Amino acid sequence: MKRKNSRVWRPFVLVNMAMSADGKIATANRAVSSFGSRRDHDHLLALRATADAVMAGARTVSAHPVDLGPGPARFRRLRQRRGLAEYNLRVIVSGRGRIPPDARVFQRRFSPVIVLVTSRATRAARQRLRAAGAHVKVCGRDAVNLRAALRWLRERWGVKRLVCEGGGELNDAMFRADLVDEVHLTVCPLVFGGRAAPTIADGVGARVLPGARAFRLKSARRVENELFLVYERDLTRAPRRRPAGPAQGTPLKRIR
Repeated sequence: MKRKNSRVWRPFVLVNMAMSADGKIATANRAVSSFGSRRDHDHLLALRATADAVMAGARTVSAHPVDLGPGPARFRRLRQRRGLAEYNLRVIVSGRGRIPPDARVFQRRFSPVIVLVTSRATRAARQRLRAAGAHVKVCGRDAVNLRAALRWLRERWGVKRLVCEGGGELNDAMFRADLVDEVHLTVCPLVFGGRAAPTIADGVGARVLPGARAFRLKSARRVENELFLVYERDLTRAPRRRPAGPAQGTPLKRIR
């Protein structure tokens, strides 16, 4: 008897992050936006070229000049050879919808931008986002219900593969909701230090060891002074799962 695929209701999700040797994704003042090599940047674009959608948190798109797009023509051609649209869908998670309407992601209008909000987002905030060109979807009351959001993305937009690019609080919520299938990490030869410096999974986190999400190393590659690691979900050590489909929202307390 064939085992039913538990992911058919949602996209396959990859988290992709660059981090320092001590696990930080920025310095304590959160001013560092990119510190990987050109090779790491190409790796990011190569991963985007495999996905229907790229997702990030409000702070990431508000604080940095990112458009979440596929990049140069060679990556767009790669997408088309794989049967994907030339430009990927772009998804932003923002509980209150507090994203500047002049953010770069709205200025580049090559593909739809979807903003996932909660009912805490005011009518004015939603109207500002729509005026900026975004599709606004309410997913949850107090916290963005990521499970319901991914199901909606699969059913409404046909998203089968999604790359999540943080920040740390969004990643943490995705891990706690058990929605991550692979983790792609670039370990860079820097040490930031500082307890206030963000990591790849900030937020609430696992309170006890049995609550941690288990992964196993799929591949490791060294290129000069950087390590490119890929971890895949370890189903043999997975904690007890909730039924597939919409469930209670996962808190995203500081995602604006």
